[in-house]
Amino acid sequence: MADQERIALFIDGANLYATAKSLGFDIDYKRLLKEFQSKGRLLRAFYYTALVEEQEYSSIRPLIDWLDYNGYAVVTKPAKEFVDALGRRKVKGNMDIELAVDAMEMADHIDHMVLFSGDGDFRSLVEAVQRKGVRVSVLSTITTQPPMVADELRRQADEFVDLVHLVNKIGRDPGDRSDRLQRFQERRPAAPVSPMPHDAVVDDE
Repeated sequence: MADQERIALFIDGANLYATAKSLGFDIDYKRLLKEFQSKGRLLRAFYYTALVEEQEYSSIRPLIDWLDYNGYAVVTKPAKEFVDALGRRKVKGNMDIELAVDAMEMADHIDHMVLFSGDGDFRSLVEAVQRKGVRVSVLSTITTQPPMVADELRRQADEFVDLVHLVNKIGRDPGDRSDRLQRFQERRPAAPVSPMPHDAVVDDE
């Protein structure tokens, strides 16, 4: 990447969380931002996620607040809850449209779009952005079984970067995570620390 290349990041939060989890590491969002700030002029870093608003305590809220105050443009919307045919409670939160609209609006102002998602639905968006002269990199992984990235999306991208090669650059130190969790639990002993609710989010395929 050229030093003054204008870059924008588009992070499909649930997809990136699932990909990193499948690779066995946690994203350090401060390191991620610094990594791409070093690649050129980072104009915007979008983070998209759906939220279950009825929950009294959502473990993703602290992350959303942190991202919002530390250089990310956070885009959220209420997730929809429903019961499937087998009586199981499901949560649907698809942010594809919001991401696509922002990407098309930014396309005239950037040279390089970096998409953190493996969702094949984004292939048409990547193609449309490329027609505007923007280079597109897709970050996901093909090292898992099955791969987390759709083949058609990987082929459409100008560049595919496997997240497994970025673990040392954007991954969180496991020791740092356990220390921070311990400090968090000491401050809030009554609040259980639960996994991020992305586990419950079912995106439309």
